[in-house]
This record gives sequence, structure tokens and C-alpha cells, in this order.
Amino acid sequence: MNKLRLRVMIASLTLLLCLSAASVAHAQKARVYGVAFYNLENLFDTINNNGKYDLEFSPKGSRAWDGAKYWKKIHNMAYAISRMTTKTTPEGPAVIGVSEIENITVLQDLVKAEPIAARGYKIVHHDSPDARGIDVGLLYNPKQFRVLTVTNHRLHVPQLPKFRTRDQMCVVGLMGSDRVAIIVNHWPSRRGGSEQSSYLREAAAALTKHIADSLLQVDPKMGVIVMGDLNDSPYDKSVTQVLGARKKASEAKPGEFYNPFWKLLDDGIGSYIYRGRWDLFDQIILSYNLLDGGANGLTFLNAKVYNDEFLRTPDGRYQGYPYRTFSDGAFAGGYSDHFPTEIFLKQIVK
Repeated sequence: MNKLRLRVMIASLTLLLCLSAASVAHAQKARVYGVAFYNLENLFDTINNNGKYDLEFSPKGSRAWDGAKYWKKIHNMAYAISRMTTKTTPEGPAVIGVSEIENITVLQDLVKAEPIAARGYKIVHHDSPDARGIDVGLLYNPKQFRVLTVTNHRLHVPQLPKFRTRDQMCVVGLMGSDRVAIIVNHWPSRRGGSEQSSYLREAAAALTKHIADSLLQVDPKMGVIVMGDLNDSPYDKSVTQVLGARKKASEAKPGEFYNPFWKLLDDGIGSYIYRGRWDLFDQIILSYNLLDGGANGLTFLNAKVYNDEFLRTPDGRYQGYPYRTFSDGAFAGGYSDHFPTEIFLKQIVK
């Protein structure tokens, strides 16, 4: 009788432990969100609006930019975005920052394109004063991200009062139950030389840091993500000293940032190539509180560069390079001169 009771007690205890473990596993279920950036390389419509740079991307311009080429470009970009999926993010990125877009119309055509239409991406856009007529923007899946506020910030350079570039877009929203701010950038180019123009990108980095500091002062728990084509490497002064983005997560302190793309570049992985040298201008940088031990519910998992074979030039002089829309002045029918990048954030669902 005692042995029987003992067996019953052991069986009951085992059942309770199993139920408890199942309950904990259910309580600790995690959801993963993708946060991506993609330079769409001159996504212009065919209408000449500003009569200057825009003329190049019109049927009568030097690129003979007509409807057939435009819709090929739209389909290609939509297809590339459709392939940005993983086992934990089967619906693709929750948000995608984009650059080198002419206006909201091209984004409207993009999100309606067949490869990604079913995802129902929404758009955040703002017209910048950039001399080339290009802007930054944000696509987001409303099932994964809810926009709360949008602000746009203009870069003023005292030395160049007439200088005009892309505004920095700050989108604050809810990713699941956690508040996060995404600052979308396209910092000034290296035209004239990287050293000679570095002060422009350092000024842009200072503006980004000011936006981030202001957000964190209001809500220290808010996750801040800085993304964009920075036209600088992860190790350049604008990123490391002005913005304060560290190479290792363990080095980042409250108020600072971690740049996961620095290690990828050290490993020989780039998003952009110039004169045979790979670089990683397309970065996604995280505030300290998105790291393990930070105060935000979202936690950084990993980062990647999408450099799939279909995004690479298949043959010829530039084989293996990003598969561009134009190459040596001729229409190549490719995607972009940049590879897209993405980070992944984990959130415990209780």
C-alpha cells in the first residue's frame, strides 16, 4: 500500500512539474521582429517635375527612363523585399527604411506590386529639400508596428547656408507592446572626397545624436534605432565619435549605441562596393537599452546583409557586385547598387 502511494505521489509530482514547465515555456514565448533598411537606388517615376536632375529620369532624358523600365524597377525592388524572410519572420520585416526615392507615388506603386502587395505595407513619407530630389521613407506592416508620431529634422550647415540634403525622419511607434523610435537617414555623400566632405556627415551624425538624446530624455526606456545609408563606414568618426556607436555590445553604456555591422565588415561582408573595395554604408545601429540587460522589452538578436545571388551581377566586369539598374550607362535591369540590411529583435510574449 505504501509503495502504491509513493508511486502515485511520484506520478503526481512529475505531472505538476511537466505542467509547470509547459506553463513557463508558454509564458516565455518569444516573437521576433525584423527591422530593415534598403537604398533603392534612384527610384524615380517617369515624370519630369523639377526640370534638372529629374530630367535624366524621364523618357526624353539621358537614361530614356520610360514606363517599361520603371515598372521593371518597381517589380525588382518588390521582389527583393519579398525575399527578406526568415523562419522567425515569415512575413518579412516589420519596418523597412528606404532611401533614394523621388516621392510618395513611387512608394505607393512599390507596396502595391504583386510580390509584396499581400503584406499590406503602409507608408511614411516626407518631401525633403535635397538638390537631387530624393527622400527617405519608411514602410511598415501595421500588424507588427503601429505609428504614433512622425517628425522630420533638417540639417543646417553654417559653413554652407545654401546646402540642401535629405531630412532625417524620426518615426516613433509600438512594436508589440514596446515603444521604439526609428531614425531614417541618408547622410551627405562623399562627393569631392571622403576626407574633404567628412564634416558634412559629422554634422548629420550630430543631428541624429541630438534627436536620439531628446527621445531618451523623455522616455529612457524607449528603444532608438538609427538606420540608413550613412555614406561612412562603421569605424569612421561620424559614427564612432559623434554618434557614439560601439563595436562591441559590451562596450556600449547608457546613452550610447551598438553597431552590429562593424563586425560584419571586419568579416569581409559589405553592402556597397567602390573601386573593388567592399564597404558597409547601410547600417542599423541600436541604443543601449535594446541590448541584453537594457530596460526595453525588445532585445537585439543578430544582424545580416542580404547578398543573395539574385542581387548580384551575374557576369561580366562587375560579376558579384550588387546588380544595378544601370551599368556603364546602359540599362541592366537589376535591383540596386546597395544590398539591403536587417536586424532582428526578440520580444517575450507573456
